[in-house]
Amino acid sequence: MDNNHYNSKLKTFARGHRNDSTKAEIRMWCELLRNKKTLGYSFLRQRPIANYIADFFSKDLKLVIEVDGLSHEWEGQFEKYKAREHVLKALGFNALRFSDDEVMNDIENVDRTIQHFITEWEKDHTRIR
Repeated sequence: MDNNHYNSKLKTFARGHRNDSTKAEIRMWCELLRNKKTLGYSFLRQRPIANYIADFFSKDLKLVIEVDGLSHEWEGQFEKYKAREHVLKALGFNALRFSDDEVMNDIENVDRTIQHFITEWEKDHTRIR
């Protein structure tokens, strides 16, 4: 059984993140990802994968979605993200990244970007139901 590199050691930490989400994460969850709103695909919040906690994760799409706030704009953070994305890609995952500002001020474009990823992904994959 494929557990998508679930890291049970981060379970408690991930639960804490779910209870302390940013406004942008809450908006993305409620308006786009919750209850299969995005083209019928299921997403999980704050999913432990390898040594990371993904903001959102779809196991069917093997897609990680990250929402970055102000803390993510600090110097040196870019290199950490690139390293993280490299690890996720090596494990077979895709990643999309949005800023808090994009989610809060241009949710329609965020939605279009996610839907575009899914429609392109579906061209090469059989939808799992």
